[in-house]
Amino acid sequence: MTAAIEPFRAIVISRLAHALKAEGRSVIHMEFGQPSTGAPPRAIAEAHRVLDADGMGYWESAPLKTRIARLYQDRYGVEVTPDRLLLTCGASPALVLALSSRFQPGDRIAMARPGYVAYRNVVKGLNMQAVEIACGPAQHYQLTAAALEALDPAPAGVIVASPANPTGSVIAEAELARIAEVCRRRGVQIISDEIYHGLSYVGPQPTLLRFEPEAMVINSFSKYWSMAGWRLGWLLVPSDHIEAAKAYIGNLFLTPPSLSQHAGLVAMDEHEVLEGHLEVYRRNRALMLDALPRLGLKTIAPPDGAFYIWADIGHLTDDSVGFCERLLKDTGVATAPGVDFDPVEGHRFMRFSFAVSTPEIEEALRRLEAWFAGQTSSDSSASR
Repeated sequence: MTAAIEPFRAIVISRLAHALKAEGRSVIHMEFGQPSTGAPPRAIAEAHRVLDADGMGYWESAPLKTRIARLYQDRYGVEVTPDRLLLTCGASPALVLALSSRFQPGDRIAMARPGYVAYRNVVKGLNMQAVEIACGPAQHYQLTAAALEALDPAPAGVIVASPANPTGSVIAEAELARIAEVCRRRGVQIISDEIYHGLSYVGPQPTLLRFEPEAMVINSFSKYWSMAGWRLGWLLVPSDHIEAAKAYIGNLFLTPPSLSQHAGLVAMDEHEVLEGHLEVYRRNRALMLDALPRLGLKTIAPPDGAFYIWADIGHLTDDSVGFCERLLKDTGVATAPGVDFDPVEGHRFMRFSFAVSTPEIEEALRRLEAWFAGQTSSDSSASR
């Protein structure tokens, strides 16, 4: 029997936000990790050109795979052959592909808690067992080699994300090397979700391939390249897994949209535009970090990368879903409840995305400061 999975509650919040917007309310969307900037202009222009010139169809772009392989050399100093890259409709199918093609029903897959909601739910949906490891301030909200070493028995696989969703925290390079060593010694297959690479405020982040060449790596055009709606990503697999992964992708997903592949190839070289987006996020992050203490939110995860802030609201509520719904209805600011990312402690956390424009951040903070000033610890009962 297929395991039941929990809903993605941020989607419920988003539906409410769109309903309020349809009623004429002013809504600021900080519930999703979705860049507001849009694809680079030259990529959009290429899409217009291709629409008039190419009938398109099922296709996997060899030039795009070659360009992605060059990204690993240019960004990380790691050599990757294009045949190891499978193009997908974003990171979500890449995760499904990695898990379904590499593991068996019943296998134990380790991951951090808090962590991206789909890790836990996709693992469960594929009839595998999610082994969630509590990661708090003492662990920099990240997996550690010691925690993986302590698991008995060793899991079949582990999902690593640095920078991470929902915390934005990163794993130090030396710790990544230790994680790779533990996994190699214990026979644990690593899936590294590197979707937020390029979005770092503490310096460039290394790919896990530097420490474990046999890791499976997920990435996407949705975040750094600001192309979430284009549904384009990739999975990088070990050489001995290429044919098995191709069999799965051919039956489950076919190919990503041809139009997106044409646009994505152009987007990869739009460095000035893309780094400009990063500067917007950097300004937004600074504004948030300056304002949050005034809201009474003094305990947050370190937003080293990505565009999220994971904040403790336990002094105000023990129902993060109700709290975020009430916040949205009162202020028009949509946020994500923590229980999506942590089913144990998430009832007392919330996640802000600062991937919107700077004027929207400034307006959101104006609304939030007034609203949070009226909240007290006694409000927790009202939000249940």
